[in-house]
Amino acid sequence: MKNLLIPLAACILLSCAAKEPALKTAFDGKFILGAAVNTVQITGADVKGDSVLLRHFGAVEPENCMKSAEIMPVFGQYNWDMADKYVDFGTRNGLLVYGHCLIWHSQLTPDFCYDKEGNLISPEELKARMKQHITTVVSRYKGRIKGWDVVNEAILDNGEWRPSPFYQILGEEFIPWAFQCAHEADPDCELYYNDYSMHIPAKLETAIKLAKTLQERGIRIDALGFQGHIGMDYPNLDLYERHIRRVKDETGLDVCITELDMSILPTVTMSADIAEMSRVERQAFFNPYENGVPEDVNAAWNARMGDVLDMFLRNADAVRRINVWGVSDDDSWKNGWPIPGRKDYPLWFDRSFNMKPFLSKYINGTK
Repeated sequence: MKNLLIPLAACILLSCAAKEPALKTAFDGKFILGAAVNTVQITGADVKGDSVLLRHFGAVEPENCMKSAEIMPVFGQYNWDMADKYVDFGTRNGLLVYGHCLIWHSQLTPDFCYDKEGNLISPEELKARMKQHITTVVSRYKGRIKGWDVVNEAILDNGEWRPSPFYQILGEEFIPWAFQCAHEADPDCELYYNDYSMHIPAKLETAIKLAKTLQERGIRIDALGFQGHIGMDYPNLDLYERHIRRVKDETGLDVCITELDMSILPTVTMSADIAEMSRVERQAFFNPYENGVPEDVNAAWNARMGDVLDMFLRNADAVRRINVWGVSDDDSWKNGWPIPGRKDYPLWFDRSFNMKPFLSKYINGTK
């Protein structure tokens, strides 16, 4: 009997939600609207979250279950359970399914780049391992995944290459190699480079050079992913808009806003580098809304997020997809980052799964 209660509850919630227009339809012909999902949505444990997701979003991307340390805890030894459930969840519900991510220095399989003695492996061995991993994962979901974040966060904010184990062994050549392997595994799949802080000029310069290098070498790349982890005081939206236009004008590529959220809290760091967690001590000043957000602050957040969305709409010819990084405020990764215990309100639906006010003009057809 217990197994019947979850689908019934979901049906009731969907029936109630059907009284309001679906958010995704407001952007038909503009861009794809998606959301990141975690294990509670994938497994059906978050009934309310699933009902909001299926009603309002047309695509999904996994927060963690496809990162190499999750899907392959030891090199060559795969645990497909949650990744399979994620892809099944998306396809069963008629959603576009995206993969995140194939090569990333963080949440990396511990022995991916190292031998048994803990030394970096040779360039030849790393190329072989990258090909093996990428081919194994991409081939398993061939035809079911619309696009992959092939390489994630390989550029520092100053425009230099991140000294990851991949870079230490192969230099910047590890990126074209990853894209080539992914394309060979699924020639019909869209391929993206994804990074945060793409509003920083030096970082964007390197990303554009990377895209042009891939294009000149005949290696497929479909879009640059701009992780939209933003705040109330950054980035400057005029600059952000110019950067979107630069990508389109200089490379012909689209931009995907891949991880959109906007912290309402005082800015600790503009970076999305998870290593910042260990560098910042918790201070009460940085966690002011444990018991709720004042009306004026909430109004300011909604106004700014509306400005952000309007900017994306003005550039709909260059923005292929917007992916909000979570379903509701309660399960956002921004809670507790970069200071443990912080309570944030960064997403489009609140902790009670209510749509935030800035969205009303879009679903009501006034925008």
